Amino acid sequence: MHEMGIALQIIEIATESIPAEHVGARVERVYLEVGKLAAVVPESLRFCFGIASEKTPLDGAELVIEEIPVIARCRDCNHQWTIEQAAFSCIACNGGNIELLSGRELDIRSIEITDEDAPHGHE
Repeated sequence: MHEMGIALQIIEIATESIPAEHVGARVERVYLEVGKLAAVVPESLRFCFGIASEKTPLDGAELVIEEIPVIARCRDCNHQWTIEQAAFSCIACNGGNIELLSGRELDIRSIEITDEDAPHGHE
């Protein structure tokens, strides 16, 4: 399950993103963009994230996942569409010269942290 490796990378990146002057700050939410072609199962990633984040500054943090659709553009007729199933040709001109514009993303969009003085319920 490669979701555990992804979860560990998210935790590492988010932990390193906490400014040094905010010692003790906790991450409340991590906003992630995941393309439908990224071969990531959101529920599995959330599960792995929950386990891997225990006893880290992300313990109890919410992983907010936005799924990015697969968007293609035909290089012949410039038609652009959202791909819902396997497609090897343009739906407008039937040309085979298509380019994927989105759908392979796996990006951390933003990270929300709380002030170290704020009550957070974790000891």
